[in-house]
Amino acid sequence: MFNPPEDLKEVIDIVVKHTVWRKKECINLIASENVMSPLAMVLYLNDMMHRYAEGKPFKRFYQGLKYVDELEVKAQKIMGELLNTEYVELRPISGTIANATVFKAMANYGDKAVVVPVQAGAHVSHTRYGTLGALGIEQVEMPFSVEEWNIDVDGAVKLIEEVKPRLVILGGSLYIFPHPVKEIAEAAHSVGAKLMYDAAHVLGLIVGKAWKNPLDEGADILTSSTHKTFPGPQGGLIATRTKEDYKKVGKVVFPMFVSNHHLHRLAATAVAGLEMKYFGRDYASQILRNAKAFAEALAAEGFRVVAENKGYTNSHQVIVDVKGHGGGAKNAQLLEEANIIVNKNMLPWDRPEDIKNPSGLRLGVQEVTRWGMKEDEMRQIAEFMRMVVIDGKDPAEVRKKVIEFRKEFTKIHYGFDIPREEEERLFKIMLHPYEVF
Repeated sequence: MFNPPEDLKEVIDIVVKHTVWRKKECINLIASENVMSPLAMVLYLNDMMHRYAEGKPFKRFYQGLKYVDELEVKAQKIMGELLNTEYVELRPISGTIANATVFKAMANYGDKAVVVPVQAGAHVSHTRYGTLGALGIEQVEMPFSVEEWNIDVDGAVKLIEEVKPRLVILGGSLYIFPHPVKEIAEAAHSVGAKLMYDAAHVLGLIVGKAWKNPLDEGADILTSSTHKTFPGPQGGLIATRTKEDYKKVGKVVFPMFVSNHHLHRLAATAVAGLEMKYFGRDYASQILRNAKAFAEALAAEGFRVVAENKGYTNSHQVIVDVKGHGGGAKNAQLLEEANIIVNKNMLPWDRPEDIKNPSGLRLGVQEVTRWGMKEDEMRQIAEFMRMVVIDGKDPAEVRKKVIEFRKEFTKIHYGFDIPREEEERLFKIMLHPYEVF
């Protein structure tokens, strides 16, 4: 019988409690999260997590990597096919590191970068407060149209022509409509700037053919994480249109920002890529249907959902303004007490001092979609949220309903179904090699 010491028992208990709570009892609407399939998770737990690699495949500074090299090249090829390019860099260990790599490779200290405003969705790494500022690159915000809930194209083009930046950055974190890549790319290229598109939130929609590929629309470089609408492990990715830009970022990611690049995630990334190859169209299209249904249901329940005039959303995200109900921070906490996990978020009309309690809640449906939920479930979730935020019901009472609701959604969809015995065989190999061999 396993009888661990008390401190070890505490560690195990915390992890088990978290896993049961988040995977079996909660409705997760964090727009930047997802869950891997059982196959991806099993292969994530491989021996490569103990190993060290510096440099590119077959040009390493360490020995013992012949299978790592094969896997990394395979994963690059899978992601390249999905993104319609030969040039994929998987060594960044996060989306932020991918962004930093591109900033450093494409601009110098004192140069300018034209970006989306923070309140309108830019990721913090795109700003003076994040890696852009840390590298000494000046942030210049392009105009944003609240009416269109998108970049003011004419204003942005004029700004780019006046500022003549080295870098223009599209994409972001608060993100309900595609940014106008083609128009901004033309303006950027007319002044010799590179256009970088941060696709972290929408990579799964892009490879699932629900959104246009920015590289096909004129972006020079695409950066991303691999764990949002793309349902892989946490990590980063850079894809370029040209070999020249690929070489530039490769020289920066190592040795400047990454030494060893967490090799065990390559297998899970490859599996997630293959899942998107075979099931991605169905997954991405259901995400869009769910997001639209969720937005409409929230509006019907009395929430102020932004961009009503534009149909609310064309992405995985839905944005609600809850300032009239006490603000984003208060309601995010109340919803967590009901086992509905969301995050507070700045909206374009918020002031910098509103950051601790902004107006908005950012909601994402990509994870609940992967658990098999569809339009009817989106309407049920909207009702749960109304009970807490608008009706002021006790979150503990709503939590009981949420836990009961989640009992129907325990299987991950849009992935490979493998027999239980094969899953157990792989699991034993990954965790108990000496027993297997």
